[in-house]
Amino acid sequence: MHSDPQLRTWRAFLRAHSRVTDLLEAELQAEKGLSLSWYDVLVQLEEAEGHRLRMTGLAANVLLSKSGLTRLVDRMCEAGLVSREADEDDRRGRWVCLTGAGEERLRDAAVTHLRGVRRHFTSLLTAEAAATMAAALEAVAESAERVLKDGGRA
Repeated sequence: MHSDPQLRTWRAFLRAHSRVTDLLEAELQAEKGLSLSWYDVLVQLEEAEGHRLRMTGLAANVLLSKSGLTRLVDRMCEAGLVSREADEDDRRGRWVCLTGAGEERLRDAAVTHLRGVRRHFTSLLTAEAAATMAAALEAVAESAERVLKDGGRA
């Protein structure tokens, strides 16, 4: 283990993220036949105004892998969980919309997912540790988002 506390924290974050997402993925697949990436897309659409986003908005909001998002949405359309609809205000634009079947699938999978989040993450933290971790990670995420918004200039 590295002796530098910041680098140790970075490596611990990466390791924890990798292991916990692997566990959540395995549980969702085994119990609900749903990938964590599909779950992420369903959550983003469910939380969006009108339960719909343009592909660029969906890509910006998805927390897991952004690679192959178009193909993933295509497969989700085939499964009836999302649909693509024309944008009345922009003929070239299309919305990705959550369907009733997608909402139902999300509700069903949420039980498994949230149980896993509690089991593998939140139950291991005291309230104080959770608050400290949330504040630190929010600061890191907000800084990274600012840099990305500014075209990658720190």
